[in-house]
Formats: sequence, structure tokens, C-alpha cells
Amino acid sequence: MEASMNGKAMSLRYEIFAWRESQGTVSKLFLSLGFAGLTGLLAGIRIALPFTPVPVTGQVLGVFLGSIYLGRVYGGVSQIFYVVLGLCGIPWFAGWKGISILQFLSMPTAGYLVGFIFAGFYLGYTVDRKIRNRFFIPQVVSMIVATWIIYLSGALHLSLLLRLGFRQAFTMGILPFIPVDLLKAFISALLSYSILPKISYNGEIDRNIFQKK
Repeated sequence: MEASMNGKAMSLRYEIFAWRESQGTVSKLFLSLGFAGLTGLLAGIRIALPFTPVPVTGQVLGVFLGSIYLGRVYGGVSQIFYVVLGLCGIPWFAGWKGISILQFLSMPTAGYLVGFIFAGFYLGYTVDRKIRNRFFIPQVVSMIVATWIIYLSGALHLSLLLRLGFRQAFTMGILPFIPVDLLKAFISALLSYSILPKISYNGEIDRNIFQKK
């Protein structure tokens, strides 16, 4: 009975991701738009900190979840949608009140938002490229790397905007967020491990090592 249930769960995971892979560009763009909306909803989870202009938010979870499901290319595309729609006036950026690129660049959080895009491309690529990357420890590592992509982009922009030295940029733009983002990485890795198929659905380079469906 238990083996049968496990087999059904494995089959369902495979079918979900194989369905995603079989969709055309328009369908994948709509899926990307949906995950952009999820990132926007998670942006509503916001905790201001007194010693930095950058708040703690739930956005990184949206980046992680979108990249896990959408995979290479469209994980990053979902975050492009997120940024572009925010620029068009959807009020889901922390502190965003304008509609111009210059106003966007004047936001302390702009660098992090740009980092979401690169992190989305990176994490989606790792999930799709190798089956072994879908296990728990590799997922944690990939998400930590994705988080540091966001950190470096955000801290660099923050240092240029506020004319901060490296130590100040690290203290204000990275250090306060490490504990909560590690927690997000572990939670997301547990979720991704439970839903990602451990068999090939898109021509992974290590597909011959793992049992095929």
C-alpha cells in the first residue's frame, strides 16, 4: 500500500513537470506571470529594520518557488515580469512611489530586485540541468548561492546609492538578512525536494545515472 502511494506520488510529480515542459511559449509566459504575482503577494510580508533602509520581506520565497517550478529561462522571466509590472505601477516594491527608471534606481531596494532576475535564471537552470540538483542538500546549496546573487546585487547598488564602504554595505545590506534567508532556503529546499521529480523530464545531462520513468 505504502509503495503504491509512493509510486503514485512520484508519477504525479513527473506528470506535473513534464506537462510544464510540454507547454508552448505563451503558456510558459502566463505561468511566469502567475509566479510574478506570487512574488508580489509575498512582498506584502514586510518587516522594517531601524538600522537599514532595506526591509525583511517574503519576496525571496517567490523567487525560489518560481524558479523551482518554471526552471531555466522562465524562472528568471517571472522576475522580469515582477520588476516590469512594478515599474508600470503595481505597488509591490518596498518604498516605491514613482513611475520612472530614475526613481526606481533611487530606491535602496532596487539592486535586490534586479538580483531576483539573475537568481531566478541561476536557480531555474540548476534545477533543470541535473537530476542530482533536485535533492535536499544540493537544493540548499543552490538556494544559498541564489541568495548571495541577490545580496551582491543589492549591496553593490546600496553602496553606490548611499556612498557606503564595503563594511557598511555588508552591515546594512547583507548581514541582517542572513538568518531569515537561511531559514527560507531550508524551507524552500524541503518543499522543492518533496515536489521535484527525481527522474528525467527535459533531457538532463545526468539522466542516464538515474532510473527513468
